[in-house]
Amino acid sequence: MFTFLRLISLPLVVLFLLAFPSQALPLSPGDRVQVIISEGAEFAGSYVINNDGALEFPYLGPVPIAGLEPEEAAQKISTALVSGNYFQKNFLKVNLQVLAWAPIQVKVQGAVFEPGRVLINPRPERGESKENNPLPGDGDANHERYLATALQAAGGVRPDADIKHVRLLRGSVEKTIDLSGMVTGEPADDMPLIAQDLIIIPSTGSLQPYLARPTAITPPGIKVFVSNLTVPASSNSSSAVAGNTVGISLAYGSRLSQAVLASNCAGGTQSINASRYATLVRTDRLTGVTKNLDRPIEDILRNSTDESNPLLFSGDGVACYDSTATNVRDLFRTIAEIINPFGLLYYGFIRNP
Repeated sequence: MFTFLRLISLPLVVLFLLAFPSQALPLSPGDRVQVIISEGAEFAGSYVINNDGALEFPYLGPVPIAGLEPEEAAQKISTALVSGNYFQKNFLKVNLQVLAWAPIQVKVQGAVFEPGRVLINPRPERGESKENNPLPGDGDANHERYLATALQAAGGVRPDADIKHVRLLRGSVEKTIDLSGMVTGEPADDMPLIAQDLIIIPSTGSLQPYLARPTAITPPGIKVFVSNLTVPASSNSSSAVAGNTVGISLAYGSRLSQAVLASNCAGGTQSINASRYATLVRTDRLTGVTKNLDRPIEDILRNSTDESNPLLFSGDGVACYDSTATNVRDLFRTIAEIINPFGLLYYGFIRNP
């Protein structure tokens, strides 16, 4: 019975390893490694992978190892030493340990908010303690040189992104990756990256609301510019939005109604303020064209639809305008001040003696 169970368990283990292969972090230029060789002190030591992706050994010359996992790199060094007649195969044992993972640059294109070249796994700034931003060393897990981190560094994927068919190009080799598990919570193939990898995020051509929320591959939040120089709030200061020169912070996935409420555009006397409206101002990142959308605030709050209450994106602007009743009141107030200039002078003297 025990022998039978062992025979069954072996194929199961093989299937498990095939379905979930190990993904050790590949080496990149700038990584610092420790090469340990028994009875080979002239080749052992601490090395930094050069810009060509190789280790420069004395006598032996460069051994390219970028893109290899540490175990594979050790095997390649061992093969080079044996081929160079420095050691006999049966008496050589090479071990390679990573001392520090370097920052790497990768390129991100397609349906992300900030496409271009991004730097991941950055080093601590000068003067910053290692306790606040420690460099991973031998035995430390590094989670900063993976696909999800690169997408976050590129601003996150847009709501129209096709995350089931993400393309990863490494030299002449291309792999299609399904990242939908990053959003749904199911297993996802978060690939380790090396320097100069190219990531392409296709677009579905349509908005997918389920992608408009904080996840491992979407923006955690957005900055929106708001203005409420209107009644019931007569200034940004009294609207609690003063001093926000870089906008107010909202969770990613927030809609126009959240910005309206955050800037105190709603509420007050219903008979007077119910007809107020908000304007959403948005600049297209690719074309530079600015568009605006006017929506009555009561419709946004009480009859919300995807069309009347659109999603907000970082850099959007929201301005609130007065109701008809408030506009008429201010119009008559202005006329009265023009007709009675002495009252205007008196008012100015009281306010500014």
